[in-house]
Amino acid sequence: SQAAKMKLKHNINPVLLQFINFIVLLYSLVTYIPWYILSGSKQAIAKAKQVKARPVNNKPGGAYRSVNSLHCLASVLYPGCDTLDKVFKYAKTKYKDKKLLGTREILKEEDEIQPSGKVFKKVILGKYTWLSYEDVYIKAVNFGNGLAVLGQQPKTNIAIFCETRAEWMIAAQACFMCNYQLVTLYATLGGPAIVHGLNETEVTTIITSKELMQTKLKEIVSQVPLLRHIITVDGKPATWSEFPKGVIVHTMASVQAMGAKADTGNKQPSRPVPSDIAVIMYTSGSTGIPKGVMISHCNIIAGITGMAERIPNLGEKDIYIGYLPLAHVLELSAELVCLSHGCRIGYSSPQTLADQSSKIKKGSKGDVTTLKPTLMAAVPEIMDRIYKNVMNKVNEMTSFQRNLFILAYNYKMEQISKGYSTPLCDSLIFRKVRMLLGGKIRVLLCGGAPLSAATQRFMNICFCCPVGQGYGLTESAGAGTITEVWDYTTGRVGAPLVCCEIKLMNWEEGGYYSTDKPYPRGEILIGGQNVTVGYYKNEARTRKDFTVDENGQRWLHTGDIGEFHHDGCLKIIDRKKDLVKLQAGEYVSLGKVEAALKNLPLVDNICAYASSFHSYVIGFVVPNQKELAELARKKGFKGTWEEICNSPEMEKEVLKVLAEAALAANLEKFEIPVKIRLSPDPWTPETGLVTDAFKLKRKELTAFYQTDIDRMYGKNVK
Repeated sequence: SQAAKMKLKHNINPVLLQFINFIVLLYSLVTYIPWYILSGSKQAIAKAKQVKARPVNNKPGGAYRSVNSLHCLASVLYPGCDTLDKVFKYAKTKYKDKKLLGTREILKEEDEIQPSGKVFKKVILGKYTWLSYEDVYIKAVNFGNGLAVLGQQPKTNIAIFCETRAEWMIAAQACFMCNYQLVTLYATLGGPAIVHGLNETEVTTIITSKELMQTKLKEIVSQVPLLRHIITVDGKPATWSEFPKGVIVHTMASVQAMGAKADTGNKQPSRPVPSDIAVIMYTSGSTGIPKGVMISHCNIIAGITGMAERIPNLGEKDIYIGYLPLAHVLELSAELVCLSHGCRIGYSSPQTLADQSSKIKKGSKGDVTTLKPTLMAAVPEIMDRIYKNVMNKVNEMTSFQRNLFILAYNYKMEQISKGYSTPLCDSLIFRKVRMLLGGKIRVLLCGGAPLSAATQRFMNICFCCPVGQGYGLTESAGAGTITEVWDYTTGRVGAPLVCCEIKLMNWEEGGYYSTDKPYPRGEILIGGQNVTVGYYKNEARTRKDFTVDENGQRWLHTGDIGEFHHDGCLKIIDRKKDLVKLQAGEYVSLGKVEAALKNLPLVDNICAYASSFHSYVIGFVVPNQKELAELARKKGFKGTWEEICNSPEMEKEVLKVLAEAALAANLEKFEIPVKIRLSPDPWTPETGLVTDAFKLKRKELTAFYQTDIDRMYGKNVK
């Protein structure tokens, strides 16, 4: 079974193991009946087995809908709240004095010199200070009015280029109220991409932070001729002389002060209608220059309606930790879901998230420890990192501790695959691991890229909570599918949300058909109110990716390949762009090869590459420094980190490990990489080789490693 494959290996004496198994069996028998009666798991097990989505007709390729919205797709959270400003006003009235947005105060900043001579900035942070729903509403109203004083007109674009923080959400709400179209750009985008986004949308005002103004905007502001106002959210920066004439720098507080004084009494503010554009979201895209996706008010509301339905008992007791980029549709949607349901949002960053995070001074507390969130969203890259860190710690334990952990892990894996819980293991063995995320997480939402079965199962076991894997695109306002909390199967992304329907379209070239047995397969098409308006100033691409059927229903062609299981859950099995035909005619799915090898302790990241002019697959690998250094030591290879990575001898050793793992994962012989390049440097969004959600940018990686590709395919390299 799949659970048996994911079990951890121990080295316990067989006789002792038999005795332990007998004790466990006895414990299970004694506790089973009271647990079954008291925990309500009878219903959870029944729910897990239920059909979650059905086709709306019996025709091949017919659309699947959630069983909760078979006859009518959901599109509105609250009656009459059909635009985002109305949703916030409703929430403000309902949760008036409740806490909404929280930020930690910085008590102390200091430079820490590393043994290598590098200087790392470390911070000691205090408690969270909170703004209530009413506070945020007033700040947003004042900011919106202040922007009007600066000349911002309804239905015109305004850009935000800022880290995830309370001011980002306040600025966004101000724009939603005043019908300004918010252009979002990732804080990690490179200079040319930022210039492209700002010039294409013709913005005259940009909202940013002091740090981003100094590090990113300063260099490119002269290439954005229409720019007139820069608003910094965190106070006045030190001015610099090389700033272009005609550009004025304001603080957010000064714009809010202008808005508070402005006489708006006799002027009727221009409120949005549902079809108005709320956000133009630039996707960092795994191909080419970023595209601006136009998302209307009704698109976002439909999307968050669908998402909220999948989180049981969502409400005022919940605390969400916000640290992913708000310019990413996953984070923006998750925070709007929380804001509309009375939850608190505490802000964080990847550098201050946990006690061990890079900016937290040793001995002081990371954000999760202080906030103790109940809800969290993550991209697989972050979950994979946690998984590897915990497993490395397990390997460093004493033999007794390690075997105890492994026995508990394997026991719990068996139990949850049957739908049972393990309260004793949770409190005695996994409590410490659970505390890494604050100890109170009840749902972990994962999106942005596929999550491996091993990592998902690890999160279920060690963090003692369901992992809701979701699938959606910027072009579908982030909404598509999310697994239900009692569905503990792995490798699937769940049933369609109540706001949309999904159908599979035949893709002949890849050999995927909606008539395939046992499961219908094909390109995933998403239809519903959450499907966005299209790409900004890119009619040709909009026509290619979006279609409208005879009933007026709008469909997004995702380019992803999926299959529907008997219970109506979707599994992503391929991607059109990832399919390469080798010289001999075999098709290789690069994503499938990467998924099989990415979770090896030796691999931090991997990109498979294949060419139709050659008969074999090659790869670029970012190795785990600790694991590779240990392998080099075992093989008697001495040298610096760069020398180890550049060594043909070490390439061969890593290839052996990859080949073993590939065979264990049932890859075909032609899918296994034959040659690799070890990269001494990690791939981060700053390098431009991965997106902000850490998806591979194949085009950029190919260009970056072109010399190595030529070498591995035996071309003459000058």
